[in-house]
Amino acid sequence: MIGVSCTEFSAHPLEEIMEAVSKEFGHWEIFAEAEHGLSLIWPRLNALRSSYKMTFSLHSPISDTNLASLTERMREASILEMISTAELAAETGIKMITVHPGLSSLSVPGMERKAVEMSRKSMRTLDRTASEYGVTYAIENMPNFPPMIGKTAAELGEIIEGTNLGVCFDIGHANTTGQTGEMISAFKDRIVNVHVHDNMGDNDSHMTVGDGTVDFPKAMGSLSWYKGRYIIESRSLASAAESKRRLSILIE
Repeated sequence: MIGVSCTEFSAHPLEEIMEAVSKEFGHWEIFAEAEHGLSLIWPRLNALRSSYKMTFSLHSPISDTNLASLTERMREASILEMISTAELAAETGIKMITVHPGLSSLSVPGMERKAVEMSRKSMRTLDRTASEYGVTYAIENMPNFPPMIGKTAAELGEIIEGTNLGVCFDIGHANTTGQTGEMISAFKDRIVNVHVHDNMGDNDSHMTVGDGTVDFPKAMGSLSWYKGRYIIESRSLASAAESKRRLSILIE
């Protein structure tokens, strides 16, 4: 199934976006921030579910969380936010939660290795809580942006090593790091979610599929074994709908 996710949706009322999304997609990965913070919307989401033939997954909050924080209280607060999200997801019947591995220091250089260690510590906690709430955490590979960790298959593998956590393979992110083949090869047995968008290889621009340099025919061929959802991460619903049309041709 092809679904959609868009950060811009989270600036608008849930009911408004649900109506619009349901006309184009049967699955929505809700970006759980701002107006769509799960603690704010979960009773309304539960009430709306019966009116729409849709399924849902979540993208966890990223703006105010950092699972790789070098400040222990901030890291622990981020973990608590992830666990709270999982608890509410269970109340809503949502099973899949995509999670970013975290950020290195934005101000102090040379802290990447320390950030990886902090993220590893956080991942072990998430791994222990996943079964408690009946959710699957999918840890996402990051784009080529300096503070982010988990940009390469080797580093992401190190972050989730020793856990049973899944991987969210982001094709657009991998295109900015030249890691598309490496990610698919390294995590073939762990990919449980796939994010789809395009770019020119230099920037995480979330373009419509086919408008950038991502080699989608090759990537989709390498993912021919994958039976999970493809989530189009777009900047607008119109772009997502066109991406869906183009992607459908490749995965039929």
